[in-house]
Amino acid sequence: MSQLANQVAVVTGAGRGIGRAIALKFAQEGADVVCVSRTAENSEKVANEIRALGRKAWAHAVDVSDATAVAAAGEKILADTTRVDILVNNAGVTKDGLLMRMSDADWDTVLNTNLKGAFSFTKAFSRAFAKQRSGRIINISSVIGLMGNAGQCNYAASKAGLIGFTKSIARELAGRGVTCNAIAPGFIETDMTNVLNEEMKTALLKQIPLNSFGSADDIANATLFLATPAARYITGQVLTVDGGMVM
Repeated sequence: MSQLANQVAVVTGAGRGIGRAIALKFAQEGADVVCVSRTAENSEKVANEIRALGRKAWAHAVDVSDATAVAAAGEKILADTTRVDILVNNAGVTKDGLLMRMSDADWDTVLNTNLKGAFSFTKAFSRAFAKQRSGRIINISSVIGLMGNAGQCNYAASKAGLIGFTKSIARELAGRGVTCNAIAPGFIETDMTNVLNEEMKTALLKQIPLNSFGSADDIANATLFLATPAARYITGQVLTVDGGMVM
């Protein structure tokens, strides 16, 4: 039997990479999926892939850093779907640079997208989750939020903040039967890692005990587990999916 039958999931950053893999994995397990991406083209493309699997899909173009736009999207989503069972806050950006050279704009863009975006979307559905006394919130953090990284103080701060946010929301909503967990991916083969040269990739692999980069499906599988009834007694946790990098 499909693990997510008759459930509705909202996935942000669903237009490509990890978000797309999560959206498709959920659909394969019986969920109807709301695909949120910055562009209508990307969100509609993935929504069509989900419809081809025989599931319902909705496409929304939303800048998650815009709280007003997120609130409006949340209302529209609830009106269209009547309920949401799973929220995956995956949307994220990088604007790398050393602290002494980092602009206020690059700091704000990353924090507003990666951290405030998760806050805004979680807030948009929190009342619905509490009212129905069920729900799964899964935030995609990063190992960089656990260990830091030179040239990524904005990204590290946003992902570390997401972990603290996860634990706080887990405590706030536990009494309503809602769980909130985070996943911290290691180095995953996506558009972000494709820009690395071979020397950089070799150096990174030396830090990974399993000696390989992860795939988007590795993250999708972990996210699926946290979304299923099998994870009903897990909340406020951070699951690292990193090949042993920060064990």
